[in-house]
Amino acid sequence: MPKVTVTIITRDEAANIAAALSSVAWADEIVVVDAGSGDDTASIARAAGARVEVRGWPGYSEQKNYAASLASHEWILSLDADERVSPELAEEVRAVLATEPPRRGYRVPRVSFYLGRWIRGTDWYPDYQLRLYDRRAGRWNGRVVHESVALDGEPGLLRHDLQHYPYRDISHHLATIDRYTALAAQQNRADRRGATLAGIALHPPFAFFRNYVLRGGFRLGGTGLIVSVLNSYYVFLKLAKTRELGMPGVPDPAPGHADHGHR
Repeated sequence: MPKVTVTIITRDEAANIAAALSSVAWADEIVVVDAGSGDDTASIARAAGARVEVRGWPGYSEQKNYAASLASHEWILSLDADERVSPELAEEVRAVLATEPPRRGYRVPRVSFYLGRWIRGTDWYPDYQLRLYDRRAGRWNGRVVHESVALDGEPGLLRHDLQHYPYRDISHHLATIDRYTALAAQQNRADRRGATLAGIALHPPFAFFRNYVLRGGFRLGGTGLIVSVLNSYYVFLKLAKTRELGMPGVPDPAPGHADHGHR
C-alpha cells in the first residue's frame, strides 16, 4: 500500500495555511516549502505537524519539484495553500492508494469559491489538475506560469472536487490578473508566441463568448457574468503585454486556448 506525502509551497499564506493543512491531516506526511514568508506561515505549519523547509523563491515549478524531492514517499499530492481536499476527495485518494495504483498519476477536477458561490461553469470548471502522482514518473514542467506535471504515461481521473479559494474579492482578482498576465507574456515570448493587433481585438470577445455562453457562465447569474468578463480581460491583458514585449512576425496563440489565469 503506497504512502503519500502532501507538498505545499508557500509565501505569506498565514490566512490560508491552517485550513489547507487541516484538510490533509490524514496524509502520511506533509512537507511545506516556504519562500521566506514575512508572516506566521511557517510557524503555523510547524504547529500543525508539517515538516517545514525555508528556501528562497526560484519559481513555481522548481519550488514544487524541490518540495517533492524532500518527500519520504514516492507518491505526491501537491496542494496550494488556497486549496482544500474535501473529505470525499480524501477518501478517493486513499482508495486509489489502497493497492498499487494502475496509473502513475491522477488528475482531479477543481472547483473555485468566488463571490459567495461555487463556480461550476466557465473556464474555471472542471479545471482538471494533475496533482496526485508518482514522483518517479512525473515532474513539474518548468513553465514560468500555469505550470503542470509532465507525466510518463496517461493519467487517471478522479471524480471528487479539489476545493479552491483563489480570490478574496474583485480587487484581489484584478491584482492577480495583472501579475499573472505579466508572467504569461514572458512565457509567450520564451515560446516565441506573439500577438497581433487582430488577435488582441478578436480573442477577448471570443473568450467571453466561450465562458459565458458555451461553458455556461450565464447559468451562474451575476457572478458568472463577472467571471466571464474578467476571464476575457485576462486574455486581452496577456496579449497586450505579449505585444508590448515584442515578438514581431510570430503567430497568435490558438483562438480556442482557454488560458484564464486561474491558479
